[in-house]
Amino acid sequence: MMTLKVNGQENQIDADPDTPLLYVLRDDLKLNAAKFGCGLGQCGSCTVIVDGKAVLSCVTPLLLLEGKQVTTLEGLGTVSAPAPIQRAFMEEQAAQCGYCIAGMMMRAQALLLKNPKPTDAQIRAELQPNLCRCGTHMRILRAVHRAARLMDTADASASKRSGR
Repeated sequence: MMTLKVNGQENQIDADPDTPLLYVLRDDLKLNAAKFGCGLGQCGSCTVIVDGKAVLSCVTPLLLLEGKQVTTLEGLGTVSAPAPIQRAFMEEQAAQCGYCIAGMMMRAQALLLKNPKPTDAQIRAELQPNLCRCGTHMRILRAVHRAARLMDTADASASKRSGR
């Protein structure tokens, strides 16, 4: 038994320590945004955030996650209150088939957490491991820039409310 922190909640997981995180997220915790694409860490459909960094959950064994915070797309926002990254991807209509988009959003979210105003080149470099066959790359790029602006606006509003 191990404790796995996912989206701010502690979960008791009874699985082999070598089990890939993706299987536990989907099968045990019923968090289905991260997708099984290749199972080899080559497509990015399974991307989640672990302690602020984008991680390929299909090749990350549970034994590496003890004491770490895992965030999935479900942990960012809800349908009625989407996170800035989710809202931006919707507003830019960046998803087409939807298979890669959760991984794209999670990798973009990790980028924006460490670099709130990335350049096109930085966004492209960060998203490079994630494959998209639908060709919405330009909309994805616009969505990441929009999310950066939305996050900046939200941060400014929060600072104003707190008197900083």
